[in-house]
Amino acid sequence: MIRAILYDSKSGEMVSGDERLIEDWKGNPDKLIWVDLFEVPPEEERSLLENDFSLHPLAVQDATRDRHPPKLERFDDYLFLIFKGLHPDSNLEEFKAIQICIFLGSRFLVTRHTGLSPSIDWVWDRVSEAPRIFELGTSGLCLQLMDRIVRRFMPILLSLEVRLDEIEDELFEQPRDALMGELSGYKANLKRMRRFFIYHEQMLSQIRANPAPYFGKHQSHELNDVYEQLERSMSLAGLYHEIATDLIDGYLALASHRLNKVMQVLTIFTVIFVPLGFLAGMYGMNFEYIPELKFKYAYFILLGVMATIVCVQLILFRKRKWL
Repeated sequence: MIRAILYDSKSGEMVSGDERLIEDWKGNPDKLIWVDLFEVPPEEERSLLENDFSLHPLAVQDATRDRHPPKLERFDDYLFLIFKGLHPDSNLEEFKAIQICIFLGSRFLVTRHTGLSPSIDWVWDRVSEAPRIFELGTSGLCLQLMDRIVRRFMPILLSLEVRLDEIEDELFEQPRDALMGELSGYKANLKRMRRFFIYHEQMLSQIRANPAPYFGKHQSHELNDVYEQLERSMSLAGLYHEIATDLIDGYLALASHRLNKVMQVLTIFTVIFVPLGFLAGMYGMNFEYIPELKFKYAYFILLGVMATIVCVQLILFRKRKWL
């Protein structure tokens, strides 16, 4: 799918359509265009990017790859960015990311994504409803898009905070292995998020340090806002990763404690019955000349000795607070 929005900076008129608007854009230097690419045949996509927008073949190669780490690359007349955005189906349990590539020039904005992108659709709908947004220029649209990509992580992170609090209560009230599996999944997803955030933070730091010629001085506040949102997301992801790790460690500690208590009880039973078993085994041997066998009260005395051993051991265990 190829969709495009063409904006005339002089008249303020805006037209939505497909790749046919590119020819009109080429012939009029006062017009700006935003082209969005999704599931376009590789040859057609490569031809459009290299021939119509004169993009570097290596940049096009990186953009058309299904997986590539986030990156920032500067060219003479355009900026190339790769972001990791959230898939529409992403949630607490299943974290899915899509690759969003952005080519930013003074007169064009080209976006390319590997899956459905709510961030791009949100900005696209805003522009369609309010064409005046295009007055911000292609750099303004790019900033709005970056801001939306970053902000979409926040609801998932904030909802995770609530779930981690619930898990903490459940671990003490009713610990179970399912909670351990859930926490492990959260920990892996948070680690992946943090890796994306680190890449994005490096990219935005480079842009803030040297925004020209792609972003104007008047857009420094918007750049700072996107960066602050990213920093907050990165901070929360790191905090929740630590909390998930602590909860996993706590669960393992509780499981170990429960196991120790069970082993303690089993050990007490063993210690109690070892001497009793010894006495029973000794007097159960089939030897004719065991002196106590002929004694009238030997059986009752042996039972008394066994009971005394049990009582003494129980008293000792209670004093040592093993019971």
